[in-house]
Amino acid sequence: METAFIQSPLGITKIVGDATGISIISILSEGEVSKKIPNELKECITQLQEYFSGQRNHFDFKLNPQGTDFQQKVWHELLNIPFGKTMSYLDLSKKLGDVKAIRAVASANGRNPLWIVVPCHRVIGTDGSLTGYAGGLWRKKWLLEHESPSQQQSLF
Repeated sequence: METAFIQSPLGITKIVGDATGISIISILSEGEVSKKIPNELKECITQLQEYFSGQRNHFDFKLNPQGTDFQQKVWHELLNIPFGKTMSYLDLSKKLGDVKAIRAVASANGRNPLWIVVPCHRVIGTDGSLTGYAGGLWRKKWLLEHESPSQQQSLF
């Protein structure tokens, strides 16, 4: 496995992967940016930089997250939430076929190892609240605003 660290608007981003795909994209509070980027990670980094600059709204590099079958199922469903849209934990549970699994779905969502790319930040509370985000609610808010189809203009 290769590892690289890049600067993003939300902090230092750690990327881990190899020829089989990217396994981890996470945010760190602090760290040092990599001087050399392994070839296996270059496409992922390019696409993340395009995302942050507003030039990309989907990712198409190979993913290789490690998790249980249930977690994989949840993460796969997260990929179906369109850019600029949100879904509640309850709706996600319904899509997965078991409304009673809402806590398990939320737990799997929280264990998502592919920050931004598998868009767990697009899952919100049933009442529209920004509940739970491993990277901090301020980052979730930033990501949702970044993906918003229309930016709110200030009148004053």
